[in-house]
Amino acid sequence: MKKIALFVAVCLLAAALAGCGGSNDPLDPKNPVTVTMWHNFGGVMKETIDALIDEFNNSIGRERGVIINVTSIGASKEQNEKLAMIAAGDPGAPDMPDIVTAYPAMALTLSDSGHLAELDGYFTERELAAYVPQFVAEGRLFPRRTGSGPEPSDGKLYVFPISKSTEALFVNKTLFDRFAAETGAALGTLSTFEGLAKTAVQYYEWTDARTPDVPDDGKAFFTADSWFNIAQVGTAQLGGEFVGAETLNTGAGAFGRIWDFSVYPAVTGGYAVTDGYSSDLSKTGDIVCSLGSTAGVLFYGDSVTYPDNTVESVEYVVLPYPVFEGGRSVALQRGAGMVIARSDPRREYAAVLFLKWFTAAEQNMRLVAQTGYLPVTREAFEEKMAGEIEAVNNSVVKRLLETATRMYEEYDFIVAPNVDNFAALSGAYEADIRQAMRIGRQQVLDGDDADAVNGKLLEAFQ
Repeated sequence: MKKIALFVAVCLLAAALAGCGGSNDPLDPKNPVTVTMWHNFGGVMKETIDALIDEFNNSIGRERGVIINVTSIGASKEQNEKLAMIAAGDPGAPDMPDIVTAYPAMALTLSDSGHLAELDGYFTERELAAYVPQFVAEGRLFPRRTGSGPEPSDGKLYVFPISKSTEALFVNKTLFDRFAAETGAALGTLSTFEGLAKTAVQYYEWTDARTPDVPDDGKAFFTADSWFNIAQVGTAQLGGEFVGAETLNTGAGAFGRIWDFSVYPAVTGGYAVTDGYSSDLSKTGDIVCSLGSTAGVLFYGDSVTYPDNTVESVEYVVLPYPVFEGGRSVALQRGAGMVIARSDPRREYAAVLFLKWFTAAEQNMRLVAQTGYLPVTREAFEEKMAGEIEAVNNSVVKRLLETATRMYEEYDFIVAPNVDNFAALSGAYEADIRQAMRIGRQQVLDGDDADAVNGKLLEAFQ
């Protein structure tokens, strides 16, 4: 009976994945097609993907005549270099894989060079409606904003979501509770950027006062992995747009609030300014909280190793992305999707068949569980997430999934704009604002007034 039930389940899923099957189905189990894949996942994600591919090949793939073969696994930079060679038609370029992970910017380059299959025709409206709308929308490619006229991209679906991440606030509750016990600080204050900034200054002053004979030795409370993300998301929260076609909108009224959040606490000692990841400072107790990708959750352990090599067990909580007072609940969605090479109907159909199975709620939850990545289907969020939260053993991951579910219900997710010089704009902003923080901090330590320093730095920056 179990074998009969399994056979029926496989047949039903196969029929669903085929979009009703019938004479339009180009697959033949007697003549299987091999679909090549590249991806850039490592660690737990790679192990899970390997297991899922094996499962597909031995079930739906065998029934329908599709074999998934991973032919390259590499870092994003290395993979993008190879894809750029393919798009440019370089003589030494490798063959385009049938399926490959890609961010929208690279996908647009591949689409404009004619290398990608358009996916809308392989999905019904009902099938696409099963996915989180904002995640699907990111895969629709529109022309880059260059001001130079129309480009080939057409707004059709080219990048299919397989997993996503957003940003959240990771708080060392053990350290925060000690601070709160003496000052009355509350975790709820960290729900707004203004409250976070105020708390950071207060923490620096509190730690500085604990050694009155040693001036200016307070500790930083917070840092962020990306100050640029704060600017673009914060501007969206306040109803504006940070990235223009060629420049950043640093002269808009909203930017003053973003600057005051970002720079003033840094020059007064409340923020740590680092070129590394915030989780590194969390591991040593040099900060209490940080803003970073949910995909980085596994870098937060359950202990802190202080400079004197003493180790302390700690508890982390994960809070939703802060919102500027009076602003909308907006956060950034991140993560690569899968694109399919433009080839022939049979090979494209086979690749889509795999993606439908791979992103179905059950498989998708297995892919993202305990990694900090988020599922992409509504069913996974709305029906399966509660069970996953109950089952997970890692307390930080459990809290992360709870926060991700809340953000799914309450937040709008935005994507980085498709601007020609986006990488240059974001990189320059990140470098310049960190430099301003360092210069301003030194000026305050030298005796300059913090408010005056902050104002002059803003004027120079703009």
